[in-house]
Amino acid sequence: MTRLLVGPFNRVEGDLEVTLDIADGRVGSARVNAPMYRGFEQILQGKAPHDALVVVPRICGICSVSQSVASARALADLGLIEMPANGQHITNVILATENLADHLTHFYLFFMPDFTRPVYAAQAWHTEAQRRFAPQSGEQVRAAIAARQRWFELLGTLAGKWPHTQSIEPGGSTRPVEAAERTRLLARVREFRGFLERQLFAAPLEQIAALRSEADLQAWHGQDPWRGDFRLFLSIANDTGLAALGRGPGRFMSYGAYPQPGGGHLFPPGVWHAGCGELVALDAGAIREDATHAWLADAGGPLHPSAGVTQPEPDKPDAYTWNKAPRLDGLVVETGAVARQLASAHPLVHDAVARHGGTVYTRVLARLLELAQVVPKMEQWLQQLVVNDPYCHTSALPEDGVGVGLSEAARGSLGHWVQVRRGRIANYQIVAPTTWNFSPRDAAGTPGALEQALVGAPVRDGETTPVAVQHIVRSFDPCMVCTVH
Repeated sequence: MTRLLVGPFNRVEGDLEVTLDIADGRVGSARVNAPMYRGFEQILQGKAPHDALVVVPRICGICSVSQSVASARALADLGLIEMPANGQHITNVILATENLADHLTHFYLFFMPDFTRPVYAAQAWHTEAQRRFAPQSGEQVRAAIAARQRWFELLGTLAGKWPHTQSIEPGGSTRPVEAAERTRLLARVREFRGFLERQLFAAPLEQIAALRSEADLQAWHGQDPWRGDFRLFLSIANDTGLAALGRGPGRFMSYGAYPQPGGGHLFPPGVWHAGCGELVALDAGAIREDATHAWLADAGGPLHPSAGVTQPEPDKPDAYTWNKAPRLDGLVVETGAVARQLASAHPLVHDAVARHGGTVYTRVLARLLELAQVVPKMEQWLQQLVVNDPYCHTSALPEDGVGVGLSEAARGSLGHWVQVRRGRIANYQIVAPTTWNFSPRDAAGTPGALEQALVGAPVRDGETTPVAVQHIVRSFDPCMVCTVH
């Protein structure tokens, strides 16, 4: 048995280290370390509740809208504030803009460049992968960066700026949309659709979203295996065995994404267990955060986030990360696009997960599928705006109370819990998607989702940053600054 410390990782938001125990050329066990402490939950204590809308977007520079939305929902729950339909549609458009930009960035800038490494030089697709995905110089990388820049102009109009957007309130959006502006916004969404249909999928979005099984997907792929970047990904995945790499715990959780006026979500909430193959209702009251192996106080044992404590203990024995270990009913869950697709019963992802589990391949597949699904929905949300109807309901917040805001960021389930006393924040706790996916062991010694997914990963002779480990880590798309807030 040999031990290997991998990190820091490049192309990751924040700091990350992974300790691997290796035997017979494979990972036997892993420990994931978020080696950074930031203290946003302490910063918020004593502040006016609305101050959270200014502070929490600063947690992260790439998913700040997600933090804004979760915080606004927590304050809306605290004050029993309802959004008007226009406000709900615009909030969804703002959040979707950021989430889809994250999906695009993940694929082109974070994940695919690893296949240009010299270790793959003998593969038939390597030269083409270099031409398209080489960092900075790849043809498709540069095209994606340009498309992303144009895409974010949506947030300039709807939210004033990005990141650290300030237009989202508990009662909706502070920025109404005029009829002429809606036309320009629709044109920008359709421009992004054009990039996806020409470059990423080389097919209409509706055709991709309508694929119902792996057999359908592989038949579509076989028509022209290198046409479009999605097909090239499938060719590489088939050749490198990504479908069998990085299998997670087999339990998937979604808080529900893009709530709709009148009720329901585009992607509903729920928990999907591989063992039973069906969706069960989410009980957010069953969430507990275990800090046994975190450099944080754990005297009260595992706590629900509404009563959570984030108090540093940097000299704590047996700790190895600043990340707590969230569990749902005592169990490890994986969160992200796979969970959202399983909760919404998309047949292609159901088939792929039934065959392979939650792996590198299915995680990337689910994120790309969301691009094909959500862009047409954004067009619908903009078309459903009613000119001169309200976009935001204002209401005073109570002097005392509690609130919870559950949302779905690109990387998965994001929750904010707030407690207010005498008009000031008494406690504020955040559990981010990477908090779930990159959690350490709990009191029972059960590894977190990534720690489980890394077991069995191959390590080639002489590798100090094993490429298989890179693939697995990147398939979760870690955002470490959100993890440690």
